[in-house]
Formats: sequence, C-alpha cells, structure tokens
Amino acid sequence: MALLTRDQILAADDHKTEVVPVPEWGGEVMVGTMSGTARDKLEASVIGKNGGANLTNARAKYLAACVVDEAGNLMFSEKDITKLGSKSVAALDRVFEVAQRLNRITDADLEDLAKN
Repeated sequence: MALLTRDQILAADDHKTEVVPVPEWGGEVMVGTMSGTARDKLEASVIGKNGGANLTNARAKYLAACVVDEAGNLMFSEKDITKLGSKSVAALDRVFEVAQRLNRITDADLEDLAKN
C-alpha cells in the first residue's frame, strides 16, 4: 500500500451514508457520517456552561448532525432539535444506533461526555 499525498487525502470522498427504515415516521431516512469539525462542534454542544454534561435532547442533536437528504445536505438545523427530540424514542434510537456506528461513537465516548 502506497503512502497518500496531501492532495489525495483532501480529495478523497470518505463520507458514507446508510438508509434506515423508520416505520414510525412512515418511511426511511438517510444517515451520513459527520466531518471531524461537525463532531467536535456537536460534542462541545453537549458540554454545559458549567463544564457538566448537557444531555438534553442529545439523541436529537446527534441526529440533526447526521440525517441528510439525497444530496448529502443536513435535513435539520439547531432550531429543529427540540421538536425532533419529541419524536418516538424507538424511532430516535433506531436512527441513532446507525449514526453511532457510522460515526464511530462508542458507548465510552458517550460516558466520557456525560462525565465532563
């Protein structure tokens, strides 16, 4: 295997998507991988102002950062998080599990965020 050049790394299309059936919502959604910048921003958003974890709507925040349309554009904005968080936990969990796997979010990552 050859070493990659800077240009090869920057040009690589390394984002993946996966379609997830969500019968509670009457169809399917597409979950994509986050960029490193997006994940850092997301993780910073779940750390509260006093340094403790702010896990309010944590699943919805992750899904807003991962659910994309057919063109790969995010479907939800920060203003959608509260309403998205009000959806069925069964549906949210099903989509979150795929987002967690695609984005290599481990249970240890979530525990670490909760400790901060």
